Amino acid sequence: MKRLNYRHLWYFWHVAREGGMTAASKVLHVSQPALSSQVKKLEKALGEELFHRSGRGLVLTEVGRMVFEYAGEIFELGDRLKEAVAGADTDGPLRLSVGIVEAFPKILAHHIIAPALAAFEHLTLRIDTAPPDRLFQQLATHDLDLVIYDAQLPATVDVRAYSHELGESTITIAGTADLAERYKGGFPGSLDGAPFLMPGPDTTLRRTLRRWMADTGIEPRVVAEVEDSAILKTFGREGVGLFAIPTVVEAEVSRMYETVPLGVLPTVVERFWAISVERRIRNPAVAVIAQAAQRDLLVSNGSS
Repeated sequence: MKRLNYRHLWYFWHVAREGGMTAASKVLHVSQPALSSQVKKLEKALGEELFHRSGRGLVLTEVGRMVFEYAGEIFELGDRLKEAVAGADTDGPLRLSVGIVEAFPKILAHHIIAPALAAFEHLTLRIDTAPPDRLFQQLATHDLDLVIYDAQLPATVDVRAYSHELGESTITIAGTADLAERYKGGFPGSLDGAPFLMPGPDTTLRRTLRRWMADTGIEPRVVAEVEDSAILKTFGREGVGLFAIPTVVEAEVSRMYETVPLGVLPTVVERFWAISVERRIRNPAVAVIAQAAQRDLLVSNGSS
């Protein structure tokens, strides 16, 4: 096979990404006939059809889908190369920029990031907290290396990124010693009518808890809805209500907020993800974070 003409590949990738010749020609500022000609040359070089017509539109063939995936990785590597050359500093520290969704448990975020700090003596770490949409936009512009999230990248987000599962944890209910003593008998049924601090509406944990309540018929009395996880735990420390935490950070939460665990909710599991623009993680600090979490940190029984 002759060496690929990457200009042809670039045009094809845009046609596939934009969904047709018309949209791609506007993005590339190239006429539709010229664009069509470039795609046909790529098909000739590969010896395969990359599109077939469906009505008035174009649909990728099976080979076309494969070529599109490879092309995306090729151009992603090109972007990373330009960034590396532009910011090359062989004597400087490794840099890692992490986005943490506002509602994500900050103690858990520290657990996830800590292995990178331990692995690289001269790591320069930057952390941003913001709503998910803003963090995903920063990811798209390479202002962030990864976003730590409690769900996979939503399909509605128009950002080319990939979800890497870090692991999972069961959920523990905790509260002050007085509340724990009052409601520990008959747990988890004792939670019915108990004062409860509910995570904010945009959190996966809230939706998971609501499903569990609907399935079991156990309905705590929600005394407050709190988006920020640190504020929620502060209210819990003051005895306002019981609250839910990932079991994996149960011991640290108990120590920091002077609370006591009541028990683990049966069948309730929360999963955590690293969202990255890289399909295959190449940033060494991000790789350490993913490997450590998958190996040691986030396990269903909360051990570490």
